[in-house]
Amino acid sequence: MIAILSDFGNSEYLGIIKGVICSIAKNARIVDLYNNVSAQEIREGAWILLNSYRYFPKKTVFLCVVDPGVGTGRRGIAIKTKNYFFVGPDNGLMFPAANEDKILEVIGLSKDKSTSKTFHGRDVFAKAAAKLENGISINKLGAKTIIRDKLNFYLKNRTGEIVRIDNFGDIITNLHHLNKNSYSVKIKNIKKTLKFFETYTEANENGLFLIKGSSNTLEISIKNGNANKELNFAIGDKIEIK
Repeated sequence: MIAILSDFGNSEYLGIIKGVICSIAKNARIVDLYNNVSAQEIREGAWILLNSYRYFPKKTVFLCVVDPGVGTGRRGIAIKTKNYFFVGPDNGLMFPAANEDKILEVIGLSKDKSTSKTFHGRDVFAKAAAKLENGISINKLGAKTIIRDKLNFYLKNRTGEIVRIDNFGDIITNLHHLNKNSYSVKIKNIKKTLKFFETYTEANENGLFLIKGSSNTLEISIKNGNANKELNFAIGDKIEIK
């Protein structure tokens, strides 16, 4: 199985990548993990991958393309972990997930003269992912190397970061619930006391509150509303919840 994570949205780029895969791995099963990562937002993509990969069958190949540095000196890599493979740019996108599953081997992907400077997803990553799906040994894809960009999410005591803002406007953090009924929330020049609720139905209409999301971390939400339209935070912003 090949699972695709990208910021391609509804563009033709996703279909082209699938076409390249199918031309090499004709029996490949391709799954869209998520293709609406905010444009060029590496941290968001890394968080989604970190909280998704473990639900896939062992030996799944994750093809990851959130790549604002395409065409520059950043390398393409393939990673073998204890249970999976990851293929994409060496820009931190794949590191949290791969590191959690225990990295066994990292290969630098080779390019040829026909490789586009703007679409390595098609010309490099899709081909490598398809070859891994066909059972080729990862060391046949290039030379051994190390990961250079090791993205880590900020977490110090009760200060973390906003890692994602989902389609509902929920503001997702990397901070865990402390079994409290309310929290002091501080970000930038804003300080609020927010109640914690187990479910959305328990919350008051049109009021900000905290809830534990599917990633088991705290999220700021509004019942039947969009929390980030009111707060206007950004991915990567530091946030204190205590």
